[in-house]
Amino acid sequence: MNENVSLTRKVVAEALGTALLLATVVGSGIMGERLANGNVALALLANTLATGAGLVAFILTFGPVSGAHFNPAVTLMDAWQGGIPWREAPGYLAAQVFGATFGVAAAHLMFGEPLFSFSVHTRSGSAQIFSEFVATFGLLSVIWSVARRRAALVPFAVGAYITAAYWFTASTSFANPAVTLARSLTNTFSGIRPADAPGFIIAQFLGAVAATALFRWLVPALPLTAPALVTPHETSREQKEIYQ
Repeated sequence: MNENVSLTRKVVAEALGTALLLATVVGSGIMGERLANGNVALALLANTLATGAGLVAFILTFGPVSGAHFNPAVTLMDAWQGGIPWREAPGYLAAQVFGATFGVAAAHLMFGEPLFSFSVHTRSGSAQIFSEFVATFGLLSVIWSVARRRAALVPFAVGAYITAAYWFTASTSFANPAVTLARSLTNTFSGIRPADAPGFIIAQFLGAVAATALFRWLVPALPLTAPALVTPHETSREQKEIYQ
């Protein structure tokens, strides 16, 4: 398989995985809200459980192909750490944004909603923005630490973390710039007002950078491969010495 075919497969995997993730987030939000009869906590619980379970399944499915990033912050941090070549990052980012948008449209079609509709769900203020910093910092912390020690458990660790972060963050843990942009296009339970999206995205990237910098020092050693979420890495001689 030549390099172009390999990159094509990675991009398709990222687009499909991100689309399925957004279909799960938005679709379960619509279903939960319709069935909860006004009980917001019950609707959020349904949304949370579906998203966490879906993440585990999608990472296991697409991880061997692309690393199952589904998240521009993860992709850029992985490229920074040498997990993927920088030349592949633009394809990943485009696939994630496209896939996320398509996933929202698919969820709307399944539930008889307009194809796209700008959200009016206000998620503004310093508490919400700080929540996104914390949510993304936590997500990247989980990814880096688990991938460098027990890579096979990354899908379960990420799913468990997002399930928890839905409830311990005021923002319900978007933790993903592509997800944030796509969720501004759904005026349903999981939406975010477009005007609030830039603050979330800035906080997400700052959280990702902070976690990556910290865990490069805190857990520096990489195994020979980390195929579950972060794509395979080569281990330097210095890292091998630390790891041993």
